[in-house]
Amino acid sequence: MMILIGILVSVATYLILSRNMIRVILGTAILSHAVNLLLITVGGLKTGNVPLLGHADAPFTDALPQALILTAIVISFATTAFLLVLAYRAYKMNGSDDFRELRGMSDE
Repeated sequence: MMILIGILVSVATYLILSRNMIRVILGTAILSHAVNLLLITVGGLKTGNVPLLGHADAPFTDALPQALILTAIVISFATTAFLLVLAYRAYKMNGSDDFRELRGMSDE
């Protein structure tokens, strides 16, 4: 699992460093997936009962990693959707999604 996380982080880094706006957005989405997999891996799979007051004698599972991952998925989805809408609007206004052309300086 750690090898897959490393591959996803390296692919995301490659995409984020490109000049195309869509590739940067896809890179941030892939990076968020890699972080979610990292949280799952670090949190581990633990077996046990649900953490209720009546079941105090048995070991229970920790629900914090799953709650963090669910929150991260929702936030990354909203961020990706916002960035895609922003990229679409920038493409419609300027006719390009290249960061060099979007800088606004033609003398360089």
